[in-house]
Amino acid sequence: MPLPLPAPETLLQMVLDGLREALELSGKPLPDQLDAETSLIGKQAVLDSLALVTLIVDLEQRIEEEFDLALTLADDRAMSQKHSPFRTAGALAAYVGELLAEELAHG
Repeated sequence: MPLPLPAPETLLQMVLDGLREALELSGKPLPDQLDAETSLIGKQAVLDSLALVTLIVDLEQRIEEEFDLALTLADDRAMSQKHSPFRTAGALAAYVGELLAEELAHG
């Protein structure tokens, strides 16, 4: 029996937890608020490129530990989308949910 797909709030919390850790590792101050609208790329980004890579690797590891699935978040599919899945924390959580749904359906 396949694992149930986690709730969107659970995935967002996973992204936000990883974001906090990436910010702490980078030495950058934590913003007053981290939420679904927090920018990950662009002018308003809270992360630099190295911290974004740290976040992506952390999320891939968390997904593998929690769901026993090896997902690649930064691949051709992600990079070729009209709207980057890395633009906000919420967009990244939604993208993780999409990939998990596909993997669990084919599981």
